[in-house]
Amino acid sequence: MRRRIARGLTGIAGLALTAYVVGFFVFAAELDRRPPDDVPVADGIVALTGGEGRITEAYKLLVDGKGQRLLITGVHPEVKIGTVRRMIAGPAGKFDCCVDVGRQAENTIGNANETAEWVRTHQYRSIILVTSTYHVPRATLELKRAMPGISITPFPVVQDTLHLDGWWDFPGTTKLLVAEYSKYLLTLAHARPLLRRPEI
Repeated sequence: MRRRIARGLTGIAGLALTAYVVGFFVFAAELDRRPPDDVPVADGIVALTGGEGRITEAYKLLVDGKGQRLLITGVHPEVKIGTVRRMIAGPAGKFDCCVDVGRQAENTIGNANETAEWVRTHQYRSIILVTSTYHVPRATLELKRAMPGISITPFPVVQDTLHLDGWWDFPGTTKLLVAEYSKYLLTLAHARPLLRRPEI
């Protein structure tokens, strides 16, 4: 009996590992290699800090009229506004009038909660989500969970240091993708019941 149980557990572990590996390859293959050519206009734009180019790309969308305001969520409390302003290129007037800096978020869940509060304050119904391409799946899930009913258009940012094609030859990229895929699975398991809940 013990041997049967052991064989059964081994078989289950093998299937789980196979599913994980196959799912990871699909995850890596489906990540966007470039931002979309055309981005529909939304009420607001949200940039999640933590990756190169996110704030710059989000500000370009704001200048191009793709949203009314831009929220930069997850800015460290000790980072001054002037420092954030110097991170971007474009007319300063647009920054002064239409950029909000959120300092409460410390992780993706915090980003989602901070964004949801900002969306409610401005009574927005749609946003453009700007974050790194590998972060888009998990960030989208967290934001959908925090503010159901809000339309979210992802805008993936692809860093030059991220080697998505042939990632297996780049240990740094491989480690990053494995870690993000594992976090995505945990978020998916946690968010699925809430995402299926009918809206009231």
